[in-house]
Amino acid sequence: MDIVEVPVSQDDNGKKRKNKMPKKKKKKEESVSAEGAETKQEEKMEKGESAAAFPPTFSVSEIKNKQRRHVMFMKLKQEKRQQKMQLKKKKKKEREALGDKAPPKEVPKTIENQRVYDETTVDPDDEEVAFDEGTDEFSAYFNGLTNPKVLITTSDRPRGRTVRFCEQLATVIPNAHVYYRRGLALKRVIPQCVARNFTYLIVINEDRKVPNGLVLCHLPDGPTAHFKVSSVRLRKEMKRRGKDPTEHFPEVILNNFSTRLGHSIGRLLAALFPQEPQFVGRQVATFHNQRDFIFFRFHRYIFKNEKKVGIQELGPRFTLKLRSLQKGTFDSKFGEYEWVLKRHEMDACRRKFQL
Repeated sequence: MDIVEVPVSQDDNGKKRKNKMPKKKKKKEESVSAEGAETKQEEKMEKGESAAAFPPTFSVSEIKNKQRRHVMFMKLKQEKRQQKMQLKKKKKKEREALGDKAPPKEVPKTIENQRVYDETTVDPDDEEVAFDEGTDEFSAYFNGLTNPKVLITTSDRPRGRTVRFCEQLATVIPNAHVYYRRGLALKRVIPQCVARNFTYLIVINEDRKVPNGLVLCHLPDGPTAHFKVSSVRLRKEMKRRGKDPTEHFPEVILNNFSTRLGHSIGRLLAALFPQEPQFVGRQVATFHNQRDFIFFRFHRYIFKNEKKVGIQELGPRFTLKLRSLQKGTFDSKFGEYEWVLKRHEMDACRRKFQL
């Protein structure tokens, strides 16, 4: 059987190509239209159409895509902020329209003003409190009969940061002296301090080259307080700090030491400083208690004119958290403790404070 070749003309090839081209165009147009529909849906989502984006039982946590979930959460947050601002402006207009008849402003709820009442809260006008202040271990300091003399030391083999912190602390507390520990136990250090007429012993402990503890022992009969130290910033680490402090006696400010325990801790800290401040130096040391954290700041007043007064921080700054209060001098084995922090019991309620 013979096979005959049939020639194919170029026109036929061209027709086939022409017939194929529209199919490709149709496919492209379909893909473009599908992409356009997706982009339109995304634009609608971005514009925040609540009817399509937020059904009645909608929860942002149900969205599986992390990026889209974040976008939706930010939109919800922005809508709430706008509603809050509109409500605030509306209340302001109503207050201006009512004038003097406007209701009083609402006091915002904070942890401080929602604090659980403590039975040991001290009334400054109480006769019993005044009698205790006149007969306790610190009455001689506040009556001007005794001048404080402080020894500052560290744990064994202190690092440079702890040593610098002790030196700067000695410039804040008048009549303070820094001595190195030399491996001596505190039970051997305390009798030597008493023999040399020191009234306070401060021991700075460190962990991983960072100060993390402070033992404050009143001599010769106690009490002894143990604090956790955090957020230590030396003078070189502070911005816009002033010049080094002078030798003038600073003014001491105690804030929010309201309970019996807080009152005794406040007097223990205040007795570190002489009770006759030299206002010529314009220096002030502040112990501010907030939520059982004691923030220490050291400032200098700057008088701009007769009416305006500014402050300039001198440093160092740190934060204290009371761990225990012990009767007598330091004794870790046989000492009698007045108060010990029990974290899981005392920190269970965020609105109850000890100081």
